Amino acid sequence: MIPHVVHDSYNEECQVLSLGNICLLDGSWTALDRFSGCGWAWMDSGEKIQLMGTRNYTRCESALHSEVEALRWPMENMLQHSPCQNFGTDCKELIAMIKKPHEWPRFATEFEKIETLLICFPNFKITHIPRVRN
Repeated sequence: MIPHVVHDSYNEECQVLSLGNICLLDGSWTALDRFSGCGWAWMDSGEKIQLMGTRNYTRCESALHSEVEALRWPMENMLQHSPCQNFGTDCKELIAMIKKPHEWPRFATEFEKIETLLICFPNFKITHIPRVRN
């Protein structure tokens, strides 16, 4: 497989992206539905899906709240079932929140859970994956 080059607007560097040993995640939200949802898939170093999950829950406050939940749940699962510490999302705002949580005070409560989980991921990395690849 030929690696793709992705430009991360938060890091101003181009990086080579391999989708091996990564947990891809995505949140789902609409203002009119009663439920939000999320899904994730862990791919091993051979880019084969080894584990995945989907779930729904009472609708979150916003689409970004749903994306935060879409990160929290697979982080918990990776701790139990996989050595994976690399996560991929198509949500650039979620990546910005991870990098500078103090700039997102509206999400302080939700981010406390993420910060607690981050203690268990010494090599945590989150990467922007374009929607067409996620």
